[in-house]
Amino acid sequence: MSKTQVRVAAVQHPVKPVAGFADFAHQVEHAVFVAADYGCDFVLFPELFTLQLLSAEAEKLDGAAAVEKLTTYTAPLQALFVELAKKHRIDVIGGTHITRTAKGIRNVCHVALRDGSLHERHKLHATPSERAYWGVQGGDADDALPIDTEHGRIGVMICYDSEFPELARRLTDEGASLFFVPFCTDDRHGYLRVRYCCQARAVENQCALVLAGTVGNLPGVGNFDIQYAQNAVLTPCDLPFARDGIAAEASPNIDQILIANIDLAALATARERGTVRNLADRRRDLYRVDWS
Repeated sequence: MSKTQVRVAAVQHPVKPVAGFADFAHQVEHAVFVAADYGCDFVLFPELFTLQLLSAEAEKLDGAAAVEKLTTYTAPLQALFVELAKKHRIDVIGGTHITRTAKGIRNVCHVALRDGSLHERHKLHATPSERAYWGVQGGDADDALPIDTEHGRIGVMICYDSEFPELARRLTDEGASLFFVPFCTDDRHGYLRVRYCCQARAVENQCALVLAGTVGNLPGVGNFDIQYAQNAVLTPCDLPFARDGIAAEASPNIDQILIANIDLAALATARERGTVRNLADRRRDLYRVDWS
């Protein structure tokens, strides 16, 4: 594999009852080990996959109680992701975790890099169900910034965030060409909203996107009843890439880890001299977006 390529793993995570944090951590470590064993540079977990921890409770918790319980797991989760990233020499994009922060209740993606650093990106656009059930609030401007890694700048767009083109454009303008999209969708309608929007983001920004979601059913955990996912790695639709803009995709709705190579040099070439040059051909004289 050339230095211009990165290898990514997208965990199609099966939600199932766990006995406690140690049981959950064992699942996470196994996925990270597999990704590292296959030479991956990044491993992506799905949005909200830590809700699985609530299955260890004796009874179903309502939204407010669930937030408080999940918050007790925040520090152990952060430590787990950092430990695994350093141990396996891989960058871990730790899905998302609902937690109470100093700024309120947020849906947070923890990104642990192999150098031991930990970064947080809060979901910018809370869905109606997130607001109603858990009281989740959207993130701030700092959450729309890319993260520097050994393999260049990456962007994080959490599920619904991918359906707003402004965020991907800002991350692109800030130097990212590789995006990670942890998502959680209950049915195929919801999944395809994310999937189609991510494909559009790949075309309009000439970038690659890695998608990872949850599968299965988990009784006893509120607002997390059923899951639908088909992990994918998406690219621009141009000659250096797959004809349909799909570098790889998983079988739908099964426990699977999707692994694929992404050629960062090909993305740069597409931006410079592709069949179409969406970034270079923007009509800035007609419209613009001012980042606050």
